[in-house]
Amino acid sequence: MSTTKVLDLHPDRLFPAESGARAIARRLYGQVAQLPIISPHGHTDPSWFAGNEAFANATELLLIPDHYVFRMLYSQGIELDALGIPRRDGSRSPVDPRAAWRLFASNFHLFRGTPSSMWLNHVFHEVFGLRERLDAGSADRYYDHITAALQQPEFRPCALFDRFRIELLATTESPLDPLQHHAQIRASGWPGRVVTAYRPDPVVDPEHEEFAASLERFGEITGENVYTWDGYLRAHRQRRAAFAAMGATSTDHGHPTAATADLPADEARRLFEKVSRGGASAAEAELFRAQVLTEMAAMSLDDGLVMQIHPGCFRNHNARLFERFGRDKGADMPMRTDYVNALKPLLDRFGNDPRLRVIVFTLDESTYARELAPLAGHYPALFLGPAWWFHDAPEGMWRFREQTLSSGGFYNTVGFNDDTRAFLSIPARHDVARRVDCAFLAKLVSEHRMDEDEAAELAVDLAYRLPKQAYKL
Repeated sequence: MSTTKVLDLHPDRLFPAESGARAIARRLYGQVAQLPIISPHGHTDPSWFAGNEAFANATELLLIPDHYVFRMLYSQGIELDALGIPRRDGSRSPVDPRAAWRLFASNFHLFRGTPSSMWLNHVFHEVFGLRERLDAGSADRYYDHITAALQQPEFRPCALFDRFRIELLATTESPLDPLQHHAQIRASGWPGRVVTAYRPDPVVDPEHEEFAASLERFGEITGENVYTWDGYLRAHRQRRAAFAAMGATSTDHGHPTAATADLPADEARRLFEKVSRGGASAAEAELFRAQVLTEMAAMSLDDGLVMQIHPGCFRNHNARLFERFGRDKGADMPMRTDYVNALKPLLDRFGNDPRLRVIVFTLDESTYARELAPLAGHYPALFLGPAWWFHDAPEGMWRFREQTLSSGGFYNTVGFNDDTRAFLSIPARHDVARRVDCAFLAKLVSEHRMDEDEAAELAVDLAYRLPKQAYKL
């Protein structure tokens, strides 16, 4: 007797349980389901599209890059070495990728009800055509099926990009990145639009473990004396221009807090001198990051790059894991974050200028209604990024809409972005966002707070028009 468990994606997933609202959601979703994907912020690897080489196997594609996945496994006592996750020094435990996949598959039940389960099952079902659930019994069949498929031309990165109807994909690079992969993409003749985004954290954060080496390299790349305040700012302008030449329309700033500052020039210069010598205290490091955010806003007025601020995360909370495996290994934790006071220096200087576009994200949901929506609902320069990272689950997306609507509306938000390293999950993540938004709009229509034709137009705006507008695409 077969014990195969069927993998099925219900067509009404995430829609309201009540039949009338569900019917409205279906109709709205029909307007957006096949729209092109705008992915204006993420962390996929541009080398995939530059080289267009086949992905090696199921493990390397779906497990190794995805900290959403391996952080759950680690929480249940599974060591990252057992999965073959690369270490900080570039080495890896000699784990057979099939064995790592079997370990993942035998623990797939840990993801029940989580967004990772929704995304992965979407990938299995829609991308690879699998129709049985992943578990210990199906692990090898999954591994063989996916790995064999990846060797076919239609599963190369550029072919998948086209298949997923991606109109634009933004990656994120450091100022030290030579951007050669983006240059290769442009020279290849492939029409897919992959652009970069300017993420200056390694040369902005004095507490970054590579700050001193990064600052030195920053000077070598730009030819500027980055140990003077004026030379340091010129180096940023130069690299921003190079990024813009490779299609960048945005910058990205992953600071611990949303603090901004607007120091007099002589004070900023003295602060930089101390920071660049490596003698800054924690408070001085925070003040420096705050000042640089305001400097970046000033530069955005000159070069037009949209500014994204992603604060409120305690990075690398697990010291043991950081020491062995480095950054971005699932050990970052949300923190309480202030925006009203923190953003005031920047907003005092630039917040009333509609030429500036600052998109603010949060991991602190308590700030949605209390701070962020009222701020974005007032200042012309400020917009709300979507539910992000720990909150890009259906429940988090719903809470975001519910708590920001009254004082921020829909049009002070910027649609959805997936913010992922897991390339194949991009269509799954956008599908979830579109379904949740259609369900939310269906509720408003069924309560007679909005007509259905308005909701249909708004559904398209949220899925497609707003991200293009917000990121100047």
